[in-house]
Amino acid sequence: MTAAKAGDARARAPGTLYLVPTPLDFGLRGAGGADAITSGAAGWLPHDTLSVAAGLTYWISENAKSTRAFLKRVAADIPLAVPLQEQTISELPRQAHKKGDHAPSADIELQARALLAPALQGHDMGLVSEAGMPAVADPGSSVVRAAHALGLTVRPLVGPVSLMLALAASGLNGQQFAFAGYVPQDGDERGRRLRELENVSQRSGQTQILIETPYRNAALLQALLQQLQPQTRMSVSLGLGLPQQVTRSETVRQWRARPEPAAGLPLELPAIFLFGTS
Repeated sequence: MTAAKAGDARARAPGTLYLVPTPLDFGLRGAGGADAITSGAAGWLPHDTLSVAAGLTYWISENAKSTRAFLKRVAADIPLAVPLQEQTISELPRQAHKKGDHAPSADIELQARALLAPALQGHDMGLVSEAGMPAVADPGSSVVRAAHALGLTVRPLVGPVSLMLALAASGLNGQQFAFAGYVPQDGDERGRRLRELENVSQRSGQTQILIETPYRNAALLQALLQQLQPQTRMSVSLGLGLPQQVTRSETVRQWRARPEPAAGLPLELPAIFLFGTS
């Protein structure tokens, strides 16, 4: 490398970290969603988002396999800057998958900074999760924090966020809401937590939003019906992004009045649970 080229490399401006949303139908192939997944992503993502994604060659990913599948769908609409096999995809550490990376941790923060090395060398990068918006109910917040600490520009791109879609479809308070994530699996602890969240909602009008692993959806639905007050409104959105998506929003009293409250609900699909005053 000549001295001039070396100087140009040293002077190269840092890249931008783009937060790239992905379609919500990912991960549903084994749950009745295979026929609904199209070859492209244009039905989910606006052209500007697809254009940025197609131009990126460095990725920080929750799951490399799903990221490659996403890029194949992008390529069906807009050609990629480099072929799929030449894309550089680095996965978040396993700890971020299992326990999340929203709470500061020295190890997680150090690894997040290392993942951003290409951006410091002047390459734009994409942060992507398996479905929806990275760092929102998904891993990635440690990378965003590290990017800010390193002085990098962070730009979220427009795309689906399942929590907001479920909130909009619920009829509950969209002016005040809180994402409470997962509740405890232990029955007594879960009951206490649900009553605690309901008390907050009754005092403030704040909508509470929960998620659960699909195979535990039925147990959480049963717990909500057991623990919440009859006048509380509860909404469940399942399979957002699929033709068979369902949102049911009723008071707990109305839910309980059904002979089989879960009838007609595809509880094997990813779900968003919401409750509050109405």
